Amino acid sequence: MAKCPICGKEVKTAKKTWTMAGKPDKQGKRTQLTIGLYECCGKNFREVLDKKKI
Repeated sequence: MAKCPICGKEVKTAKKTWTMAGKPDKQGKRTQLTIGLYECCGKNFREVLDKKKI
């Protein structure tokens, strides 16, 4: 669930979700991000759903 940045309304379902790996930190570990694409007020916005070290 994400909050619309324009109207502040809670959006329940994502149109699309995907995972990506971020840049490595000083110890060499990467952060895996799960990102969701939402739509509200005629605009699309992204929200990070989950973060974990891999």
